[in-house]
Amino acid sequence: MLDYERPSSESKGRADWTGLIVVALVAPVFFLFIYLGKPDMGFTLSLVLGLNMVAIKLRWKLRKHAWFWATIILILALHVPLFFIVRWPQSSVPTIVYSMPLGIADGLFTLGAISLARRLFSKDSPADEGDE
Repeated sequence: MLDYERPSSESKGRADWTGLIVVALVAPVFFLFIYLGKPDMGFTLSLVLGLNMVAIKLRWKLRKHAWFWATIILILALHVPLFFIVRWPQSSVPTIVYSMPLGIADGLFTLGAISLARRLFSKDSPADEGDE
């Protein structure tokens, strides 16, 4: 009758709740900084943490390696001085204008650091990992 097939229940995968989980984890950080009177800093920190979590999700197949978690801890430890040293602008410019490029660059930096650590520490070839 009609030229389409109804998708079977077997072809449906599980729903990916990553976005909601990331928002649930970084929202308390954002609201804490609003309470402290620094919403711009809280937004930037939440954005950077969220994009780092997305980078971790993209390389989640490497989670069984100790070097993966050591790399993540090192990257997050490098962020602590950054957020206390950088002076956040108090202007009428929306926070997302300067926070989004910073967050995207930081997420790409995290992905690059994980890829570099994989090349340095992994005994398997990159094709064996299957994280693409």
